[in-house]
Amino acid sequence: MKRAESLKRLIILQLSMLGLLFHTVVYAFFWFREYYPYLFRMGRVNFFFRGHVIIILIYFVLLLFFASTYGVLKVGYLKAGDVIISEIFSLLFVNVISYFQISLMANWIVKVRPMVLMTLLQAGCSVVWVLVCNACYFKAFPPRRILIVYGERPIDDIVAKFESRREKYEIGGSINISEGLEAVKKKIEGDYGAVVLWDIPVADRNYLLKYCYGRSVRIYMMPKISDVLVKGSDQLHLFDTPIYLTREYALKAEQRAVKRLIDIVCSLLLLVIASPFMLLTAIAIKVYDGGPVFYKQVRCTIGCREFCILKFRSMKVDAEKDGVARLAAKHDSRITPVGRLIRATRIDELPQLLNILKGDMSFIGPRPERPEIIAQYLEEMPEFAFRMKVKAGLAGYAQVYGKYNTTPYDKLKLDLTYIEQYSVWLDLKLMLLTLKILIKPESTEGVDSTQTTAMKDR
Repeated sequence: MKRAESLKRLIILQLSMLGLLFHTVVYAFFWFREYYPYLFRMGRVNFFFRGHVIIILIYFVLLLFFASTYGVLKVGYLKAGDVIISEIFSLLFVNVISYFQISLMANWIVKVRPMVLMTLLQAGCSVVWVLVCNACYFKAFPPRRILIVYGERPIDDIVAKFESRREKYEIGGSINISEGLEAVKKKIEGDYGAVVLWDIPVADRNYLLKYCYGRSVRIYMMPKISDVLVKGSDQLHLFDTPIYLTREYALKAEQRAVKRLIDIVCSLLLLVIASPFMLLTAIAIKVYDGGPVFYKQVRCTIGCREFCILKFRSMKVDAEKDGVARLAAKHDSRITPVGRLIRATRIDELPQLLNILKGDMSFIGPRPERPEIIAQYLEEMPEFAFRMKVKAGLAGYAQVYGKYNTTPYDKLKLDLTYIEQYSVWLDLKLMLLTLKILIKPESTEGVDSTQTTAMKDR
């Protein structure tokens, strides 16, 4: 089993690297055919062999960086569509950077047509390459047969998630922890490639975790709030035993200062870039029904401090005339046609850049919630208050790795993961990943009326 897993990872890495090398070869072709002759004729550069190697190597390193950031190196692990989108985004970033790099060498704007043709060629080949790699991968490695060990919480949600990746996972069986540890152990000894520990008591979970680990059985464990907090701890060696330190504060003073600087710079730049789109959106909203362009609503940020969030109005003027706060649902009749478009493209969020400049929000952080909804969540999840140790954010960990209709309990765990593992690089990475989710429609789905709203940490 161990050798098979090592072989699988080696194959994934080789397939991914071959794809990156192909894109680099395509870039080298356009460099030698189009751009270097132009630069040479202009008298700007006169490279020897090593100069060409450095230019091509820079392109490969940049491509590898963005590929690893967006998940291009996870062929077989992610859905084919996700890998394709990730690869196209990586190519766009690297090709834009390379274009300006060449323009700097020419000391003038060089012709863009070859770069556009190169990008289209690479994007087309990426689609074919990912589909072929996925087909070969899943033919060589059949779905992993898993056993779900569960407690009181229904397993419909987790079953649906695993079944959405049937090419990778096969649910072979399930057993309730109430049947006893001996029955569960006997079940695990069956023909299963992995065990899912789904919301079972901590004592039973820890026992089964060590039992499976000792027998080299793969484990998928749904973490509890306490697990997320422990994962973000610092490991100390004060004595002759490991100690985990979980700090009482979220971000250090220097981290807050750097984060605020990034917020100011990024929000100013985006306001300048997005101003034409914001103007067109404002006109469209006003022309549609003559109502107000902006929508103000009380939200909560760090320390549960209230502030007025500013968004483009996407719902009817009297959407909440009954005064009851509620989340947007699937096929919500309150959303206007213009609203559906700006919600799908996230344009409705752009006015929040002014909230960021003011200091009420950060560019990256937990989603700002309404006081009424927070009160509802706190009744079921007192730990929901933990997410307000940092400023609310325009984008965040839960928005990138979750969806709009992800359960509040799972969103809380994602937000706490961000808080406990915060770094400047994590903020920058989430900014890059936010661009990717803008074109994923499932990220903006409404909440299902039957969806579980909260779950206490057992």
